[in-house]
Amino acid sequence: MASFKVTISDTKGRSISKELKDADAVPLLGLQLGDEAGADAVGLSGILTLTGGSDKSGVPMRSDVHGAARKYVLLSKGVGLQDAEKGQRVRKLVRGNTISEETYQVNCRYDGELPAADDGAEAGQSDEGKD
Repeated sequence: MASFKVTISDTKGRSISKELKDADAVPLLGLQLGDEAGADAVGLSGILTLTGGSDKSGVPMRSDVHGAARKYVLLSKGVGLQDAEKGQRVRKLVRGNTISEETYQVNCRYDGELPAADDGAEAGQSDEGKD
C-alpha cells in the first residue's frame, strides 16, 4: 500500500510533517498538484491544497507534466532546474503531476493556522532554572 510523508504549511509560515500509511494515504492517491483534499486525513479540519512532492529518489513533481510517470523534459526554468542561464534549456528527469504509490513526499498548503507545538515550553513551563 501507499505511504507518504506529508509536509503541511500554513498561512503564517509554520509547517509540520506527518507520515500517512495504508488507509490514511488512500484519499491522496490519484490527486494532481493544485487539487484540494480534506485535511481530516492528517488530523486537521479544513482544506489542503497540493503544491508539490517527490519520489523516493528525490525526483521532483512538476505541475505541467501530466501523469504519474518519470519523464525527461526540456526545461528552461521552474521546478527541477537549478541554474540555467538566459536562453539555456536542459533536459531533466521529473515526475508527473499525479500522486501515485511511487510518490514519497507530498507538500501541501493548509488554509488555516496549524496548532502550536505542545512541547512544554509555553506559558512559563520551561526547564530553565531547575536543578
